[in-house]
Amino acid sequence: MLKLACQEQLLPGDTLQAKWDFAQAAGYDGIELRGKGDQHFRDRLPELRAARADGVVMPTVCVDMLHFFGAFDPAQRRGAVEQMKSQLSVIAELGGLGAQTPASYGMFSRRLPPFEPPRSEAEDREVLLAGLAELGEHARAEGVTLFLEPLNRYEDHMVNRLEQAVDLIGETGLDSVRIGIDSYHMNIEETDPAASILAAAPWIGHAQVSDSNRFQPGAGHLDWPAWLGALESSGYTGWLAAECRLTGDPEDAVRAVPAFLRRAAG
Repeated sequence: MLKLACQEQLLPGDTLQAKWDFAQAAGYDGIELRGKGDQHFRDRLPELRAARADGVVMPTVCVDMLHFFGAFDPAQRRGAVEQMKSQLSVIAELGGLGAQTPASYGMFSRRLPPFEPPRSEAEDREVLLAGLAELGEHARAEGVTLFLEPLNRYEDHMVNRLEQAVDLIGETGLDSVRIGIDSYHMNIEETDPAASILAAAPWIGHAQVSDSNRFQPGAGHLDWPAWLGALESSGYTGWLAAECRLTGDPEDAVRAVPAFLRRAAG
């Protein structure tokens, strides 16, 4: 049975409680939160505690910051790590499962000039392993998980494919670090997304979904029966969180996702 969440910004309503009412009526089982920088997520704790007390299910948080733990600038890296630690602590207090972050977003792409980043691949790896180790230890202490999200080559030059994430996570040796897969990025980077899911199955801890064009599932050409079938065959029992743009009437679009995914899953 699929457990479906929807990111909070896609849901209508001025409060998490109102968003939760809509989400439940549409067939979702939870709300994925967004964690902005500058301790914004921590500062939402009174709101989040009240929502939890009112029965809102909030299993995960997806990072929404300006800088990430793989940044070139050491001060930005330090700031991103501290922000992520805070987000892991908050989601732990809410009884959630963990936080998802890429290594970087929009920082550099080998597909655009100057094509060669200012840091070598070995230096990239050293930075990523240090960040994952520190964040993974914090996640373990809090009883939650850090989900590393591979992004497509136009948004990140370091971790694009599931096998790269597996390699990094394996070297950390931490069970508290897992992969957060994203169907949109996989559609660009994986030769065979279903086979990639099966190969990385032991390391997959979370899943975000949008279609091939970044719109809601069902609005593109992704092979959903194959993608969802591979996830089911892998033994995955975690959440699917809708992280997408919306085409057409936004409420109709977000409302249609649960029924579409459940049909596609058979």
